[in-house]
This record gives sequence, C-alpha cells and structure tokens, in this order.
Amino acid sequence: MNDLKKLVILSFCLILSWSAGAQQHPSIMITGKNVAAIRKGIQAYPVLAKSYSKVKDDADQALKEGISVPLPADGGGGFTHEQHKKNYIHILNCGIAYQISGDKKYADYIKNILLKYAASYEQWPLHPKRKDGHQGGRIFWQSLNDFVWQVYTIQGYDLAYNAIDAKDRETIEEHLFMPILQFFTQDCKETFDKIHNHGTWDIAAVGMTGYVLHLPNYVEMALKGSNKDGKTGYLAQIDQLFSPDGYYTEGPYYQRYALLPFIILAKTINNYDPQRQIFNYRNQLLSKAINTSLQLTYTTGNFFPINDAIKDKTFESAELVYGVDIAYADIKAQPELLDIAQRQNEVIVSDAGLKIAEAIKAGKNQPFVYHTEWIGDGLDGTEGGLGILRSGSNSDQQCVLIKAASQGMGHGHFDRLNMLYYDHSVEVFPDYGAARFLNIETKKGGDYLPENKTWAKQTVAHNTLVVDETSNFNLDADLAQTAHPEKIFFKNDGKIKAVSAAETKAYPGVNMKRTTALVTIDGLNKPILIDVFQALSSQNHQYDLPFWYNGQLVISSFKINGIKNNLKALGDDNGYQHIWLNAEETVPAKGGYIGVLNNKRFYTTHFTTGSELKVKLLSLGANDPDMSLVESKAFMLSQKQAKNQVFFSITESHGKVDPVNETTVGANSSISDLQIISANEQQVALSFKVKNKTYQYTINYQDKNNQIQLK
Repeated sequence: MNDLKKLVILSFCLILSWSAGAQQHPSIMITGKNVAAIRKGIQAYPVLAKSYSKVKDDADQALKEGISVPLPADGGGGFTHEQHKKNYIHILNCGIAYQISGDKKYADYIKNILLKYAASYEQWPLHPKRKDGHQGGRIFWQSLNDFVWQVYTIQGYDLAYNAIDAKDRETIEEHLFMPILQFFTQDCKETFDKIHNHGTWDIAAVGMTGYVLHLPNYVEMALKGSNKDGKTGYLAQIDQLFSPDGYYTEGPYYQRYALLPFIILAKTINNYDPQRQIFNYRNQLLSKAINTSLQLTYTTGNFFPINDAIKDKTFESAELVYGVDIAYADIKAQPELLDIAQRQNEVIVSDAGLKIAEAIKAGKNQPFVYHTEWIGDGLDGTEGGLGILRSGSNSDQQCVLIKAASQGMGHGHFDRLNMLYYDHSVEVFPDYGAARFLNIETKKGGDYLPENKTWAKQTVAHNTLVVDETSNFNLDADLAQTAHPEKIFFKNDGKIKAVSAAETKAYPGVNMKRTTALVTIDGLNKPILIDVFQALSSQNHQYDLPFWYNGQLVISSFKINGIKNNLKALGDDNGYQHIWLNAEETVPAKGGYIGVLNNKRFYTTHFTTGSELKVKLLSLGANDPDMSLVESKAFMLSQKQAKNQVFFSITESHGKVDPVNETTVGANSSISDLQIISANEQQVALSFKVKNKTYQYTINYQDKNNQIQLK
C-alpha cells in the first residue's frame, strides 16, 4: 500500500471537520465563488451557452407544467415512474437556472415541490411494483432509482438552499431528507454495504446529503460503510470494483453507469474536504476509470456491449459528460478530453463545465487517440482482462475486442474468450448485449426479459466456443466468479497486433486458447483478422464456434440449400432453443469461406479445421412467443466429435459498393489455402496464401521472444 493511499485512509478515520467555507451553498458542481464567472462564460463560450439554454428550457417547462408528485404506482416506463424521474431533473435544472439567472421563481419551484414530497414521503409504503430479487424503493419500483433521485435532488436543494427560508428547510429536511437517509442506510442496509453499482449510488446519495445537511455521521457511513470499519463504503468500492487500469468489473456499460456516483461524490468530497486529495486516491484511479471508459468505446462513441448492456449507449450519455468535465477540470487537463467534449456537444453548467468551455474556445483540444491495449481486470489487475486491437484512423478504424475478463458478477455473461469485430463505423461480428427494452413498460416493465437468461447470457449467443451445446460453468454465476481467464501474451509492434488468452475452467476437462490478431500484409489495403481458437481435451466433445454477423450473405465456397419451410430449433436448451437452423452444409477438410456485404464493404471469412466439418447457417427467433428477440444471423463452424480441435479463420475487409453510381470494386477476396500444419499445447503452425504468396503463421504459447511469427 503506497503512502498516499495510507494517508487518504487515515484521513477518513479522523473526526470529520469541515472548513467554514464548505458550509456555504452551493458547494457541489457549482460553487458560490464561481457563479459570476459561469454567468460571464455563458455569454462568451458557445458550448456553455448551448448547455445552459437546454437547462433553462427544462426549468421553464417545469414551471409551466406545475408540480406533480403522484403516489408511486407504476413500474419502469409508467406514468408515476416517469413523472418522478422528470421531477428530479426539474429540481436540478431549476437550481442551476436560479443560480445563473438569479430569478427566485426557480428556487420557489424547488421549495414547493420538495415540500410536497415532504408532506407525503413518510406515508408512502414500499413500491407496489417491486419485484423479487430487487430491493424495492418508495418512489420507484427498485431502490436504485430512489438513490439516483436523491443524487440529483440534493444538488438542486444545495443550489436553492439560500433562497429557501429556514422554516421550510427544516420541514424538508426533517420530513423528506432525514427519512430518506434512514431508509437508505437502514431499510436498504444490505445494498448500502454491497460492493456493487447499486451500493455506489446509495453511498453517493447518503454522502452528498450528509455533506449538504452537515451530518458528519452519515458522511462517515458513506465513506467507510454502515459499521464505519472501512470494509465497505466509498473507498472499499473504489478498491474492489476497479482494476489498477481503471476497468470496472461489471463491464463498460455498467462502468459508464457507475461512474457518475463515483465522480460526483468525489467532487463533493473535494469541495468540502480538499485536504483529503480524493482525486489522487489509488494513483488517480478515478481519472484512469474515465479514460478507460472512453477507450472501451468504438470510434462511433458506442460502448463495447459485453455483459448486460444496452447497445445504444455512447459516451454522449450524462455520466460521461460529468466524467469528462470533472476529469479535465479537477484532475488533469488532458487536451484530448476536449475532443470528446466537443463530440458530446454539451457540458455540465458548472465550475468544471466552465473550464471545458473556456479551453475549447481557446483551441486547446487535441484529437482523442484510441489505443491498442490490454486492460487488466481485478483488484491487482491479474484476473484476466480485455484485449483491444485497433488499426486505422478514427473515421475508418478496424477494432477487435477479446473478452478474457472475469465474470463481472450478476451482470456478467457466460462468454469466455468472446470476440467482437468492428470496421468502417459498424459492427461486423457483434455482441447481442442485454435482452431488455429499457423503460418500455409493455416489455416486463422495462426490466431484463426472461430471454436475458435463456438467450443473451448463454455462451452460444456470443462469438466464442461452445462445448457440447452447453454454456460456460453450466450457467452458474457464483462458480464463474471464482475463476478467470489468463492472458498468454499481448503484442503490439510492427505489422502484428495480437492478444492470446486461455480459459481452463469454463468447461471441465477442456483447455481453450484463443489467439486473435490484426496482421498487416503488403499489398492489402487493410490488415486481415486472423483468429485461432484451440480446444484441448482427453475426451471427445462437440465443438461449435458461431460467428454472429451483421450484413447480407453474398457468397460462399459451398452451395447453400436453405430450408424452405418447417424450420426447426437448433436444440432444446442453453440458448440453442432460440436459434432457427436455416441450412446445414458439409465442408471438406480444406475448409471454405463465407462472404458478407456490410455498410458497402465486403467481409470474407475463410476457415478450416483440418478435417471435415459442418457449417450451419442460423437466425435468431425460435421459441420467442412474445417476439422479444432482436433479429440476428450467424454461421456456425461445428465439429460433432473431437478431442483436440483448432478453428483457424481469416477475415478480410475488402472492396466497396457504390449503389448510387452502381459500381462494385474489389469484391473478390485475396486470401486462400488455409492450412493447419501442426497443433499442440506449445505451438500452432499454420499457413495461408495472399494473392498466391504463401505465408507461414506460427503461434508459440511458451516462447516469450517469438510469440507470433509471420514469414
């Protein structure tokens, strides 16, 4: 443990003593001393002016609509759910509008709506739509949404504090905020002490409220857990949920979601107790987490949708707007963050947003650089990780992600050594993400669908090896959490960018290795994707390797005899029951290829296993009575019975189609003659041709000096 970490932990153990200045309001995202500068900045900096205009429009709309505090009744997407969400946004935006405009009508709105909540909150029971497996809230169907409500609401209260008379403040605090604090720390104690994103939001709500109301006991609970022993609480969350590289164990989607409470509570701590140097904790871990979140996106801004993830989420979401603003203003002024801020086209109207807007106007931004890198998982960074390979400019980049990370707790999917491939601003080999229609009440109240377990989490829903038509760890999340893949090597030099990882526990008795590379070949416009998946076992198994793809199949090396009617499901369980078998063809030992047209570019995947195999053409949608599964297509390489098996494939990105001018160029692939020369535990030797030139490609698992050779 380094000296700085010891100092921070020790400081949190001291009796909390806040400076007189910290008792001023506002003191979170906007501080009283900077209000005048923000007002001037709105007149001078376009992005700040645009952001404030959006805030003020919402605040004015709140005043126009009037106050509505309905008795909580509906699940996600329902009227009362959406109204209470609108209310906390209105409260925050009216607080900002009050500070910037000075017009007391905005503060009066906050006072009146909070008095309305204070008159009702203590009479509200647990939400009637709460569900088994979820801690119910009072305002929302799950307590998580209550925590989020308070994180936003306490900011609005802080902004309007000085415009609310003492008697009304007493009523609001005694009959709303104090009961909320008790509910969050006592009724929701299990969540409050849980190392999980729900716990993070709970802690942030309690900590921020404790600071604003000057309640040191609640602040100390937030920082060190309900027992104040440091085993849980804010610092324990930072220690246990992030790796040294800033990777959040539940995956990119939940890293984005959890960042906001981590960052905004840190901002609050920094403003009230700057001597704690919270932004320097764990070698500026929170700054790393923000930068890692950005690296876990494709150039379109979309997060890699591994584990439970809504695929539409980008770094334009509010969590990353907060994160980028605070990282630049309060931690380290990295000019490449300004590039992201410009793409977000929004800042938080705040002290931090002012600094961002000023820097953008001064032209200090530099292009954001996406890196080829290994991002470690686990407390010490040794529990596997993510391998990210990139090639090309941000406007036309190839990107490969290999998921060799730990399970990711309850939101994890059973997809060890999964592969995602992007090119030309689209997904080529996508991940399904989560089976969920967020906030669509008609789809299970916006919650995760049953198909999230029966399909989306299953191994066959991903681009990775399936053994005996079962899922990793037999779909046992607790068991999966005890094991993780191992990185064999990571390479980023010369013409080869590669990641190699092993998984030995997902299927008893089967040792799996995957080595994936972007390889530059002279004479080709773009690197080729070489993927080698090896399974080793002393027993015979069925091995299935699906490639879920986007686009339209346009060519294959074999004749496809599609089933014309009476489609049947591929299997009975473990996700196979949701897959239609559209065609099944036998491919000889020399292998074959399949070509797809996607976003006006061709992607041809050549493959061989060194022996005869089945190629199955698949589509998603079987046994889906509610029509909840999203259209997906795949080709699956299937070996019915083998002990040791290598799947060798090369995907080439080539050519283009111009539908306006009705031209096509480069439609034919330059790759041919894939061969598996030899394969064992130490080495796999392969060969292939590019435009009739033969290349030898060798993977050495145990030779650190010659891990991959291309001759």
